[in-house]
Amino acid sequence: TYMGVYKITNTVNGKIYIATSSNLKSRWFTICQQLDMGRFVISQLQKDWKELGEKAFTYEVIEEKEVEESTDTRWELKQMEKEWLNKLQPYEDKGYNRPPKE
Repeated sequence: TYMGVYKITNTVNGKIYIATSSNLKSRWFTICQQLDMGRFVISQLQKDWKELGEKAFTYEVIEEKEVEESTDTRWELKQMEKEWLNKLQPYEDKGYNRPPKE
């Protein structure tokens, strides 16, 4: 099983969403189901999905790491996500993530 960071890109407006998963293999399938049912947690991404459809979005694993028994998965994923959020700044006009609280 691989955990890591993934990116969803809206190919129409260029907005991105960065998140992590402890099981990357099934994550895109789960996200598509949630979006198709109108139950995705990020409302703006949900709205764009409804208007543009699945074909307007791509899913890409941008960092992955094998899950080992000794791994503190939650801590590890939080660190990986923080690094990518800092690097890509997917906020406001650039993306769907919420800016960090100051």
